[in-house]
Amino acid sequence: MDLKDLYRDVIVDHNKNPRNFGRLEPADLHADGHNPLCGDQLSVTVNMAGDRIADIRFDGSGCAISVASASLMTEAVRGKTLTEFASLHARVHELLTQHDSSIDPVSLGKLGALSGVREFPARVKCASLCWHTLQAALQHETNAISTE
Repeated sequence: MDLKDLYRDVIVDHNKNPRNFGRLEPADLHADGHNPLCGDQLSVTVNMAGDRIADIRFDGSGCAISVASASLMTEAVRGKTLTEFASLHARVHELLTQHDSSIDPVSLGKLGALSGVREFPARVKCASLCWHTLQAALQHETNAISTE
């Protein structure tokens, strides 16, 4: 099995069996995101312990890339500090958007499965919606965001 097949399997698995799906009640932070191009809609709820993401969940509906990205993100950021999240978000954003990225997908663990998305520019917003939504929640912006 080559790396592309492995990454495809990760995306399919996280879409069919999303991790951390649902809402935290009560939640310290919340934000809603919407991608009007694809119809993806999701909410992110977060509980913090100081500057650390103690728990995170997402719910909503979207395409396979959107759901898989949110599932992978929630696994990757749980337990991270705000600084660690910002660094990881920047690395994932570069991986998704820059064809000449210096980011080795393997260095991102399962998040590396998102590397193939950059070959399909219309899908980048699907993969990045959850990241922007979490960023909005962490900035205490409970207003809905859109990736138009």
